[in-house]
Amino acid sequence: MEPMEVKEVLLPGVGLRYEFDNRDGARIGVIARRSGDFEVVVYAADDPDQARPVFRLTDEEADALAQILGAPRMVERFADLTKEVPGLDAGQVAVGAASPFVDRALGETRARTRTGASIVAIVRDDDVLASPGPQEVLRAHDVLVVIGTEEGIGRVRHIVDQG
Repeated sequence: MEPMEVKEVLLPGVGLRYEFDNRDGARIGVIARRSGDFEVVVYAADDPDQARPVFRLTDEEADALAQILGAPRMVERFADLTKEVPGLDAGQVAVGAASPFVDRALGETRARTRTGASIVAIVRDDDVLASPGPQEVLRAHDVLVVIGTEEGIGRVRHIVDQG
């Protein structure tokens, strides 16, 4: 898949505008305002300078949308990567209610240090927390997305289950 070209334009006093053409030929813009808000616009085909606002997002709403749109794609890309790199696998590790790490920070598992495998996302209910930091608190029924060797993923599973 060829990378999409995204044009970045400085809007003095306003922020940044990101633009790209979608598959249907429409020009889409995202204005990242200095205030932290975002505005999604579509440009008229007959006048590329005329933008029609579609919707506005607060910083928190934009983060939620980015998680919805970006995290599942990130997990897919990791899965694709594992097909291309011999010995690299992607796995899922469920955090059971009896895990010693429920309500404790991810960093306390020391999973990467102990196994060489990386936890690249946490699936929690309908949310995906991409690239969780060591301070992220694990909850019962979280599912960890782990990248590493088959052995490393198994060792992460053992750590999460038994400590």
